[in-house]
Amino acid sequence: MIFGRKDKSDDTTSGTPEPGSVEDLVQRAPKALLHDHLDGGLRPQTIVEIADEVGYDALPARDAESLGTWFRESADSGSLVRYLETFDHTLAVMQTADGLRRVAKECVLDLAADGVVYAESRYAPEQHLSAGLALEDVVEAVNDGFREGEKEAAAAGTPIRVTALLTAMRHAAKSTEIAELAVRYRDRGVAGFDIAGAEAGFPPTRHLDAFEYLRRENAHFTIHAGEAFGLPSIWEAIQWCGADRLGHGVRIVDDILINDKPFAADPAKALDADRDDIYLGLLAAYVRDTRIPLEMCPSSNIQTGAAESIALHPITLLKRLRFRVTVNTDNRLMSGTSMSREMRLLVDEAGWSVDDLRWVTINAMKSAFLPFDERLAIIEDVVKPGYDALGV
Repeated sequence: MIFGRKDKSDDTTSGTPEPGSVEDLVQRAPKALLHDHLDGGLRPQTIVEIADEVGYDALPARDAESLGTWFRESADSGSLVRYLETFDHTLAVMQTADGLRRVAKECVLDLAADGVVYAESRYAPEQHLSAGLALEDVVEAVNDGFREGEKEAAAAGTPIRVTALLTAMRHAAKSTEIAELAVRYRDRGVAGFDIAGAEAGFPPTRHLDAFEYLRRENAHFTIHAGEAFGLPSIWEAIQWCGADRLGHGVRIVDDILINDKPFAADPAKALDADRDDIYLGLLAAYVRDTRIPLEMCPSSNIQTGAAESIALHPITLLKRLRFRVTVNTDNRLMSGTSMSREMRLLVDEAGWSVDDLRWVTINAMKSAFLPFDERLAIIEDVVKPGYDALGV
């Protein structure tokens, strides 16, 4: 079924969706999420309450509604300084075991209520030590929160599986220590490893020791690459570091020519081009041919300038060319988004169909850092029946 673009005057995204509407179908569709930052998805009310508990008095607003608005406006401001400031406030209330457990539990409940059936939530343990926690304390508190959330979600009739990705900051020097931590906890709720932070000036090869260790230990890892920085970042992440997946990876489109011109020269024409007029460079062809998953985050990419709009986002061309694209949220608080919203935007503004949503969801499950039999079980027992039940 092709939904088609929605009339902007017919916006039913607030409140309960009308049964059978696009919003209703997308809300009920099972979803898989691979790229979501724990410190980018807090409830504003939770930030206010924990700030009061721990004595943090630097919030830009004291009521939840105003605070939520401030986060979204800051992320949309075009100012990198102001965007990064948003994380100062979320991290400030994630420095105690109780705070971490609460945030992790609420993350699970919010995702489950949105129809997410599997999620990998990433966070950097090294950013939660200012109140005296050890790295192990951080991981165990988050894991406890995830398990509590899973139990509550199952009791509410919205079962979900959530695993953790431990992130190392690319400007810091703890990547090997965090990689060892991920391996130590991989049988206790940690599915893999990630590096994040500014790409320019901090190439992934600075952390080769960590990646080589992970490969020796048969551990999974993803690398933020190809968002703020271009093809060299992607090439290093894959060919030097051996990444299983690419965080964002949107700039792989720079290695695709349409009528001998780059995608950015005229995205609208590129999206409508005949297949015979599209040429994949060697790196783009390698990424597609080896089925390297792209953790794409449409709304976030627009905020960071990696994409012009949802309608002209490279994800639609990459989907058409059968790259292994997935749809993700990145930072739900800063982008004011959810998996349902990201999917609705692609339907409304990029002409996606229910079959497209099903395809990217299965892509995500195929790419999850879970054992094969567990991935297959979720695809066959949850995702496919869930889409069949939509009746479209």
